[in-house]
Amino acid sequence: MFDILVYLFENYVHAAACPEIDQLARKLSAAGFEEDEITEALDWLSGLRSISDASPLATTPAAGAFRVYAAEEEARLNTECRGFLAFLEGAGALDAATREIIIERTLALSGLSVSLTRLKVIVLMVLWQRELPLDSLIIDELLGEEGEDAGQLPN
Repeated sequence: MFDILVYLFENYVHAAACPEIDQLARKLSAAGFEEDEITEALDWLSGLRSISDASPLATTPAAGAFRVYAAEEEARLNTECRGFLAFLEGAGALDAATREIIIERTLALSGLSVSLTRLKVIVLMVLWQRELPLDSLIIDELLGEEGEDAGQLPN
């Protein structure tokens, strides 16, 4: 699934340029992706599209506020992932509403925990879908592979 998400980012400069779901499924199939991966990626992307327009926050956090993670969120996002989100927010690459969408989309994945490599793809796709400006250094950080996940993007 993550390979498909990266493929979409690399082939469609803006999320609005991405074709409708049926046509996109055909294009992904023609590009050689497996049907079950296509279905999973398109379902995840549909969920992202549905929440991107609505902010999950009732109010904007006050200056100096910090995010306390629920037990399920901590189980899915390890310390490295939570630290990375805090880094991006501190650097101004994310606002609180975008961070919440990223957390929600992470929880929407099946499985127990998310690696930093997978989280970076989720962040990239949320920023892409919301059509937020992406600094080239942030893109390099999100697309660069390092550590134990290097050399492979998980499906």
